[in-house]
Amino acid sequence: MHHHHSHSHNKIFFIGILLNFIYVIVEFIFGIYLNSLSLISDSIHNLSDVLSLIISWLGLYFSTRKPTYKRTYGFRRASIFSAFLNAVILMMAIGGILVEAIQRLLNPISILNTDLIWKVAMFGILVNFGTALLFYKDQHHDLNIKSAFLHMMADGLITVGVIISAWMISFTQFYWIDPLLSIVISIVILWSTWKLFYQSFNLMMDAVPENINLNEIKQYLENLPGIEDVHDLHVWAMSTTEIALTVHMVKPDHKNDDELLIKICRELETKFNIHHSTIQFERKVAQKNCNQGVEHNV
Repeated sequence: MHHHHSHSHNKIFFIGILLNFIYVIVEFIFGIYLNSLSLISDSIHNLSDVLSLIISWLGLYFSTRKPTYKRTYGFRRASIFSAFLNAVILMMAIGGILVEAIQRLLNPISILNTDLIWKVAMFGILVNFGTALLFYKDQHHDLNIKSAFLHMMADGLITVGVIISAWMISFTQFYWIDPLLSIVISIVILWSTWKLFYQSFNLMMDAVPENINLNEIKQYLENLPGIEDVHDLHVWAMSTTEIALTVHMVKPDHKNDDELLIKICRELETKFNIHHSTIQFERKVAQKNCNQGVEHNV
């Protein structure tokens, strides 16, 4: 299933990268032809989209590589790293737009209002939202794909802003509408990007993934037959789609150990979406060997 998923994702990424690269070239050529600085700078910004899609794709490709003796988990974490890198790139790009917009708000510039700029921008909206739509289905359960989705949505919104402001300026001649709209859109995008940045940073630091409730898992394990104590419980993300768990459980008698292990591993996967469980049974609490101290609210 995982292989089939990555195969369909490869196709989606290829289409997305190709569409966006064509758009960058078209926009750059028209920017030169029309002597429009905004189109030229937007084409350079859209090149960061192509880069972001390539980063996500590479993250996906590496995360499906087979483990080796050197890298026993393979490159699973590459997908987390690429989501983090994308968040950083997107925040820097939006930061640049914010700085430019504030400068333009202080010194408004009259904008070239030609039909061709509109047509190029409309093409851009189709490309951006079209690519975002390709990733829509899988962005809810894969942070790496979510980073690609967010990047494309962000660009689509910025382009919508360009068209709305150009339309409003053509009626009012208020040139400050353009930078003001850019600032509003940038703040909205920064908000969602900050969440992506925070989530991916946490996963890189082996934090418990957001969709996992550690207390519920601990209660489930403590309520199992024959279990007297649960400690040294760790849950972390191996990739943007796979979660691992290790735990020490005190079980004085050794009856039905194998059956119980199979049951725990199966239920951790079905109930809590944990794919890799390593469970250690102990006869009694070996405090010397186990680091039990877990601080809350850190």
